[in-house]
Amino acid sequence: MLSFACGHCGQLVFFENTVCLNCSTKLGFVPERLELLALEGESAEGLYRCANLGLASCNWMVTEPGRMCRSCELTRTRPNDADGAGLIAFASAEAAKRRVVMQLLDLSLPGVAPGRLGFDLLSSEHQRVATGHADGIITIDLAESDDARREARRAQLGEPYRTMLGHLRHELGHYFQPLIVNGDTEWEACRELFGDDRADYSQSLERHYADGPPADWPQRHVSAYATMHPWEDWAETFAHYLHIRDTLQTAAEYGVTVRGPRAVTLDRSLKATPQPEAGDRGLAEVLDTWLPLTYALNAVNRSMGLDDLYPFTLAAPVINKLEFVHQRVREASAVPLLDR
Repeated sequence: MLSFACGHCGQLVFFENTVCLNCSTKLGFVPERLELLALEGESAEGLYRCANLGLASCNWMVTEPGRMCRSCELTRTRPNDADGAGLIAFASAEAAKRRVVMQLLDLSLPGVAPGRLGFDLLSSEHQRVATGHADGIITIDLAESDDARREARRAQLGEPYRTMLGHLRHELGHYFQPLIVNGDTEWEACRELFGDDRADYSQSLERHYADGPPADWPQRHVSAYATMHPWEDWAETFAHYLHIRDTLQTAAEYGVTVRGPRAVTLDRSLKATPQPEAGDRGLAEVLDTWLPLTYALNAVNRSMGLDDLYPFTLAAPVINKLEFVHQRVREASAVPLLDR
């Protein structure tokens, strides 16, 4: 995530802020420019507040009054106005969605537009909801916005990490796979790494929940769920890649560097200086920065009595998969908008 400052007083503000807490100036995010502007009133420079300002605390701007922004317009279905609890969960989910949509825009990935990509944000309090992706529509169970329920589900499934942002990135992985893996050669390479996606999904799902993941899954997969089917392996790896890119960008924007612990017992020093242009480099250089940063962040979390911020180990086959995703994202980002 980029860093932002109030254009009126210069105070540090966050991506989600609708107002500067220092000078009370109203703020609005302009997705076309990836900028957070200081506003005079409710508009600025021919820009207006998203119609979901009140409903979803959306701080994004639009070019015409009364319209929804580039993130909110992707949502097809939400809880009805009488569902108070559902609307609270909806606002939380929309906040996570804005963050991931901003990242997709920053990466210049294709297909982030209504008619191609859509979200159904549904509450399982009133109906059965299965989080998933089908034909460009991502369905999210808003119960995942509840911290206690999500943590209970995480513990039940033995997952090291479970967040709404993670769900969104995973399902977007399913959406983007056919968009950024192109041609027989790339699909052959993809299947060589992740497995044959033409394997029966229903059978794989049944087997996964009956038998669980293989004991040696960390040697080849980024998560236990990634072992279920090649589609899930791709989606988990894609989500992990977005985690890495976003966290490294944030560290670069805030000047977070790692200079090594005082007691160095290895020949290799623990050093990292995240750079904004990390995505323009090969994955090996990205990981040379990423891994030392995660060691340091995990140590900080443990000092607070918390679990590791980054509870993952990247085996060589996983790194190869991340490299494949990295190359596909770089190539897709380089395609001019008119050719998408």
